[in-house]
Amino acid sequence: MDSRWFRRYHRPADGGTDRTRLICFPHAGGAAAGYAGLARRLAPHFDVYAVQYPGRHDRRHETPESRLTTLAGRVAQRLLESAPGPYAFFGHSMGALVAYETARVLQRHGAPAPLRIILSGRGAPTPAPDPNDRPDDDAAILAAVRRLGGTDAAVLDDPELLELALPVLRADYAALAGYRWSAEPVLNTPLSVFTGADDPLVPQEAARSWADRTEQAVDTLLFPGGHFYLAEQLDKVAEAIVDRVPSRPRT
Repeated sequence: MDSRWFRRYHRPADGGTDRTRLICFPHAGGAAAGYAGLARRLAPHFDVYAVQYPGRHDRRHETPESRLTTLAGRVAQRLLESAPGPYAFFGHSMGALVAYETARVLQRHGAPAPLRIILSGRGAPTPAPDPNDRPDDDAAILAAVRRLGGTDAAVLDDPELLELALPVLRADYAALAGYRWSAEPVLNTPLSVFTGADDPLVPQEAARSWADRTEQAVDTLLFPGGHFYLAEQLDKVAEAIVDRVPSRPRT
């Protein structure tokens, strides 16, 4: 796995050579390190990697990608170049869309499908743009981030840290605003949809609509909390992932 793109925070004791790789995709404004806690809980079961998008942390000198499908294509290319083996995806919010589009790129290339894609904090995409993805300016972006709680308030209140965070947030919201879903191809991968019960961005109808995006089975699971329910429900989320994704290939 390309270490510039995929971060491994907790190596399994056995090296993970026969484990399913769980690849995690961050939310808008997020970075790979946001999955360190989940990776620690899942290390006994999976070989967990988190995607580090350009513009984050040690990639901060790279230009953030402002086209969602281009970002998905770049991630897919790295996966096509990596060692084969069973794998699954987990993506939260914007990361759910990146995971979904990455899987579609892989399917177009005839690559083996993920064992399962877990889509968290995001309704199924539709031809009409989501108005929540189109803030007018920096003030609107920051208001949305504060409302949803996805970025530490200390970052938003510190002018120097905010100066570092804003280019990434602008690019991510531009990627969401410019994203246009197309109906083809339909995935041939089972999906799970995780949502927070009080998430203002993901009505249950939108969560259930993921069933139209795959030819395989879809299940939905509701957790207590809002859009970033993950922060308070890591143990339950980890348990739900273990219940849905085989940790080793079936023989």
